[in-house]
Amino acid sequence: MQARGKIFDDISQLMTNAMGVAQGAREEAETAMKSMMDRWLADRDFVTREEFDAVRAMAQKAREENEALKARLDALDAK
Repeated sequence: MQARGKIFDDISQLMTNAMGVAQGAREEAETAMKSMMDRWLADRDFVTREEFDAVRAMAQKAREENEALKARLDALDAK
C-alpha cells in the first residue's frame, strides 16, 4: 500500500511540474506573439488616435476658415 501511495505522489508531482512547464511555454508564446505584432504594427506606419484627432481638428478649422473666406469673397463680389 505504501508503494502505491508513493507512485501516486510521484505521478501527482510529475503532473504538477508538467502544468508549470506548459504555463511557462504559454506565457513565452504570448510574449513572442505580442512582440511580433508590435513590430508588424510599427512597420505599417499607422497613426495614433491622438495624431488622427489632431489632423481632423486642423482640417475642420481649415474648412471653417475657407467657408468664412468664401462668404467674405461673395460679399465683396456682390458690391
